[in-house]
Amino acid sequence: MEIKETDEELVKRHRSEKKDLQAKIQGMKNAIPKNDKKRRKQLVENIAKLEAELDQKQEEELKQRRIDVEGREKVESATNGFGNLVLEREQDDDVKDSRVSKAQKRRDKKAALEKERESRIAEAEIENLSGSRHLERLKLSQMLAERQLQIKQIPSDGHCMYRAIEDQLTDRDCSLNVSELRAQAAEYMRSHADDFLPFLTNPGTGDMYTPGEFEKYCSDIAETAAWGGQLELRALSHILKMPIEVIQAESPSIVIGEEYEDTPVRLIYMRYAYGLGEHYNSVEPLSKAAAEEES
Repeated sequence: MEIKETDEELVKRHRSEKKDLQAKIQGMKNAIPKNDKKRRKQLVENIAKLEAELDQKQEEELKQRRIDVEGREKVESATNGFGNLVLEREQDDDVKDSRVSKAQKRRDKKAALEKERESRIAEAEIENLSGSRHLERLKLSQMLAERQLQIKQIPSDGHCMYRAIEDQLTDRDCSLNVSELRAQAAEYMRSHADDFLPFLTNPGTGDMYTPGEFEKYCSDIAETAAWGGQLELRALSHILKMPIEVIQAESPSIVIGEEYEDTPVRLIYMRYAYGLGEHYNSVEPLSKAAAEEES
């Protein structure tokens, strides 16, 4: 079974297609005056659609590529028996005639290693484009584009949820840094233990936390890079007197603190963002990124 493109050629073509699309998008942006808000809004939606269509097309090509490779491997496996016999005879003849120099052997080994490295890079790129991480990010980007928003990256250091909230509070009257958010969340949970303790269980025994275990949990919130979740978000929504919306790709958005009427603090929850798994990002207006690209 013949495969027309190698892995390297497929990845190279996909890169070229993305580059061509970006050039086309830039031309579309340049054709619309910056003060024409109506057409600029439509442009953002058109760009998101074009990018989604290209991603879908390339994803289908990657799937077909894997099907073709599997088919080729089956054919090669069926002919290996005969091929090995022929190869053994050829090798017997080559041993008699071949006198490859040490320098040539070194060059051949170097070339083989380089080819293997390029193949691994191509395979990694294919995996990145077809894996859960890429698909999750694509879906989130499409969801946010409908709201005129985009993902704002937050470092993955254990403080990501608090850093994302800190970022969301930058333009508000209530501005708190990561350390303050952690300290206040821990203190609120201590003073409202009856609201939080029933939801915490010892992973070893399955029993509800003892007072000592709960105190350690709160201390870790305030003093370490312990990862935050829904309990901490609940405490923070009461502290800030604001709803907190958690946007995710695989499930409907969660709003914590719906009793508050302020504009929600918006966080992005990503299940496959990093090798260690879950991660929180912030959001920012989509128009801000578009303006930066044109400047």
